[in-house]
Amino acid sequence: MTSSEIIETAKHYLLPTYTRPDFVIERGEGVFLYDAAGKEYLDFVSGIAVNALGHGDPGVLKVLTEQAGKLWHCSNLYHTEPQARLAQLLVENTFADKVFFCNSGTEAIEGAIKFARKWGRKTKSERCFEIIAFHNSFHGRTLGALSATGQPEFWQDFQPLLPGIRFAEFNDFSSVEKLISDNTCAILVEPIQGESGVFPAEREFLPVLKNVCLEKKILLIYDEIQCGLGRTGTFCACEQFGAEPDIMTLAKPLAAGLPLGAILVKDSVAAHIGPGQHASTFGGGPLVAAVAEHVVHRLLDPGLLAHVREKGAWLLSQLQRLNTRFSMITAVRGRGLMAGVSLAD
Repeated sequence: MTSSEIIETAKHYLLPTYTRPDFVIERGEGVFLYDAAGKEYLDFVSGIAVNALGHGDPGVLKVLTEQAGKLWHCSNLYHTEPQARLAQLLVENTFADKVFFCNSGTEAIEGAIKFARKWGRKTKSERCFEIIAFHNSFHGRTLGALSATGQPEFWQDFQPLLPGIRFAEFNDFSSVEKLISDNTCAILVEPIQGESGVFPAEREFLPVLKNVCLEKKILLIYDEIQCGLGRTGTFCACEQFGAEPDIMTLAKPLAAGLPLGAILVKDSVAAHIGPGQHASTFGGGPLVAAVAEHVVHRLLDPGLLAHVREKGAWLLSQLQRLNTRFSMITAVRGRGLMAGVSLAD
């Protein structure tokens, strides 16, 4: 098919949920994408924060090819070595005691909400199901994750939403405090709000949230789907704030573009989740788990993380220089290689 034929076929048969430019991506290599005509594009989108190791990484390809020759899928009814090894790797390098694997970030948020509500019901009361989220947050497109997203333009046409989600102002602890009640089971927060424009939590905000969660016996949930896995210069972004969560969600770069999400939990949460209470047919299958183990090993490398911090500092310094030169730039924000620039209207 020619590029024009591909575009017309896509427009005819695909649900139009994306506004796409009129060219066809054919291959990728490193930080570059190439269209069918051979034109090169520097990929700042990174597959929407997914391709942390770039396109066509030889190490990923090797692991993918080797595992594809052994076993692709057998469901989560059975044990597989790649999944067990990946779970061990994540637990041994984070706050967590247990992991659940799913297929995407939004699925991870759905599971986190379920786990938090089950915990609230079992440790407090049947009325303890409320979750405090934040204005301008983004947690996903499925209904539960959408209900916790603090941007009405994403959900206003899909109401009624999941009940029991209340919204506070990001980086404003007093607004959180006003919403806490005996029915609050969890606080859900992005350490760095990504979709709304890369807004990091202030240094003391997450520790203060952690302290109130300990005091009030509330779970703290971090959504690190976009900011986690090395993007900010530490494996988990929350490492820079000194406040561990009870639950954390990961996805995006976890398997280098293959569909994988993860919910990391402490034993205090895991103790209330048993067989049949949550499941995923495909989540953490042997093919994707083998790739993810390779990716996580790479992203844990201290040299790579130091490189992210070094290049991130350089990037932010150069963006700040542009900020002083051009009035159209109104703000520069970020941590590591997760950077945002605000432009004047």
